[in-house]
Formats: sequence, structure tokens, C-alpha cells
Amino acid sequence: MRIVLHHPHRPKGLLHRFVRDRRGVSAVEFALIAPLMIAFYFGLTEFCQGYMAQKRMGHSAAAVADLVAQTDVVTTNELDDIVAIGGLIMKPFPTTGLTVRVSSVTRDANGVAKVDWSRGSGIAALGKTTVVTVPTDMVANGESVVMAETTYAYASPIGYLLPDVTNFHSKFYSRPRKVDKVGCSNC
Repeated sequence: MRIVLHHPHRPKGLLHRFVRDRRGVSAVEFALIAPLMIAFYFGLTEFCQGYMAQKRMGHSAAAVADLVAQTDVVTTNELDDIVAIGGLIMKPFPTTGLTVRVSSVTRDANGVAKVDWSRGSGIAALGKTTVVTVPTDMVANGESVVMAETTYAYASPIGYLLPDVTNFHSKFYSRPRKVDKVGCSNC
């Protein structure tokens, strides 16, 4: 007859050994956390891409308004070239969702801002004498400003995190540099 004494610190069975075993805990923790970390990474990447697209669209509006404001008189062909430069600023993002409109706006003696001329790409030009909203401290009565408006339909390259198109809008004002009001010879 054999007598078996159980040591108090020795595991008693298979289930007890399984509960006490700590090998593989890191792998289980990683398996639980990895999907969240991967989703966070792709979400942050997508946010950065959208933010860059919005910033480039804003820079495009600023460049278009600034280039027009540096001239005395422009033509529709010159405006088309300037708008094309605005599209180049959007690179590496596609320009299919980009619309640009540039207008000369003058505030009359009554404080009403009206369009002198306008040219659009992917968006309709504003009609002459169309009343627009210009910040009150931007121009005084009788002064003029070049207004560039851009919109961009940002489509996510991933599509899972932002499945719908996100529309960005920007409006930029620039004072004429050489003359009181930039003219357009054939607008």
C-alpha cells in the first residue's frame, strides 16, 4: 500500500493547473487590444488626410485671390489659368471634387457689397450686381476686394471610416494691390 501525501503548494488537477498558468497572457491581451489599435491608426490616418485636403483647398482659394489681386485687368483666359493653378495646389489630391469661383466685389455708398465680375470653374459665376456678404471690416464704402470661393468634395480613400463624401468650403478675400478695383476686360 502506498500513501500519497499532497503537498499544499502542488497543483491538484488539470483544471487547477490551467487556471494558474500565466503563459500566453500577453498574447491574449494583444489579441483583445490589436483591433482597437488598428482601427485607431486608420482613423487617425484618415483624419490627417482629410485635414490636409481641407488645408490645401484653403491655400488654393488664397492663391487664386492673391494672384488676381496682383493684376490691373484680367481676361477670362487669364482667370482660367489662375484657377488651374489653384487646382495644382491640391496635388496629390484629385481635383475632380474642386470648384473655384473668383469675383471682384465693391461695397457701394450705401454699404451694400455687389459683384463687379465673376468667373467660376465647376460652379456658376455670380451675376453682375449680385449682392454678396463681405465682412463689415473688410472694405469700406467705395472700396473693392477680390473674393475667391472654393469647395472640395473629399472622398475617403479607405471608405470604411468615412463612407460619405465630406464637403469642405473656403472663402478668401484679398485687396487689389495696384489699382482700386481689378477689372475684367471680357467677363
